[in-house]
Amino acid sequence: MTADTAQIEQVVGTTVSVALRNLITVLGGVGYLFYLAPQLTLMLVVAVPVVVLPIVWFGRRLRKISRESQDRVADVGAMTTEVLGAMKIVQGFNQEGREAGRFAAIVERTFDTARRRILLRSIMTAIVILFIFGSITTLMWRGAIQVAEGILSGGTIAAFVLTGALVAGAFGSLTEVYGDLLRGAGAASRLNELLKEKPAIAPPARPLELPAPARGSLAFQGVTFRYPTRPEVAAVQDFDLIIEPGETVAIVGPSGAGKSSLFQLAERFYDPQAGTIRLDGVPLTSVDPAEVRRRMALVPQEGILFAANARDNLRYGNWDASDEAIWEAARAANAEEFLRALPQGLDTYLGESGARLSGGQRQRVAIARALLREARNRAHFCLRRGLHSGALFDQVTNATD
Repeated sequence: MTADTAQIEQVVGTTVSVALRNLITVLGGVGYLFYLAPQLTLMLVVAVPVVVLPIVWFGRRLRKISRESQDRVADVGAMTTEVLGAMKIVQGFNQEGREAGRFAAIVERTFDTARRRILLRSIMTAIVILFIFGSITTLMWRGAIQVAEGILSGGTIAAFVLTGALVAGAFGSLTEVYGDLLRGAGAASRLNELLKEKPAIAPPARPLELPAPARGSLAFQGVTFRYPTRPEVAAVQDFDLIIEPGETVAIVGPSGAGKSSLFQLAERFYDPQAGTIRLDGVPLTSVDPAEVRRRMALVPQEGILFAANARDNLRYGNWDASDEAIWEAARAANAEEFLRALPQGLDTYLGESGARLSGGQRQRVAIARALLREARNRAHFCLRRGLHSGALFDQVTNATD
C-alpha cells in the first residue's frame, strides 16, 4: 500500500504537470504549423495514427507489467517488515544468511520485472520518436520542394522545421509520461481492489437491539466452525456452552483445541457454519457486529499496543476515561508501578508496537485497557481463557511473571 500510494503521489504531483506542459506545447505547436503551412501540417496530422498505433499496442502490455512490478515491490516491503519484526528470532536461530538469500532472490525478481517494464517502455518511446522524426524528415523533403517551386519561403520552412522539432520532442515526452501514467494506473488498480473489499461479517438489514442494560449471558448451541483458510478441519465441532451472568467458566485444552476460536466467534469476527451463538439471548447474526464488540474488550495472547503514548493505549476502548480511572485499571492489572516509573508517566511514547516495554509489561497494559473498557459495561460474565461482557481474556498471563 505504501509503494502504491507513493507511486500515485508521484503521478499526481509530477507526471500530470509534465503531461499538461507537453500537451500544451503539442497543441500550440500544431496550431502554429497549420498557420505556417496548412498542406504540410495536414500531412503530419494524417501520419498521427501511425504514431499512435505502437503506443496503444505497447500500452496494454506496459500496463500489465507495471501492475506486476508494483506487486513485486509490495513483496519486498512485506518481507522486509516480516524479517525486521522477527529479527530476534532470525538472530537467535542464526538464520541471517538464509534470510539475506531470500531477500536477494525477491529483490532480483523485482529487478527483473522492473527491467522488463523499462525495456518495453524504452522500445515504445524509441518507435514513437522514430516515426515522428521520420514524418518530419519526409515533410522537410516535401517542404524543400515547395520552397524550390516558390510556394513557401525559406524562413517559413525554417520556422516549420524548428516548430516541428519542438512538437516532436513534446510528443516524445508525452510517450514517457504515458508510461508513468500506466504505472500509476497499475498502482491505483491495486488500491482500488482494497477499497472495494467488503467485510465478510456485515450488519443485517434490520439488526436487533441487545438488551439494555447488559445482563452478561453467553450461549453456544451446537456450534461448528471452520476457518476459511482451513475448510477441511473443524476448529470447533458441535460445541455447547451456556455462561450465566456473573458466572466464571474455565476452558482448558491443548493447543489447537479451539479455545481462541471461541473468542473469535464471540466477538463475531467469524460466523459459525452451524449452530447459534447468543449474547443476552439474542443471536449474534441478528445484531450489528459493532454493537456486539461494543460490549466486549479483547485481551489477546500477544500484548498488542500501538505507536502512541501510554495514556492513549490504555484508554483505547474508553476515550472518555479519566486519569483516575486509568490508574485504577493499571493498579488492578499490576501495571501501575512501571507506568509511574516511565519518564513522562502516561504521556510517555511507548514506541512501535510498544517496543519500549517488555513482553510482560505490554500484556499488563493490554489487561488494564480491557479492564478500563469493562468499567463502562458493568454487567458481566467471565470465561477463562476468559471472557467478561466487556472483556475477552485469551491466556492473558502467558507473558507475565
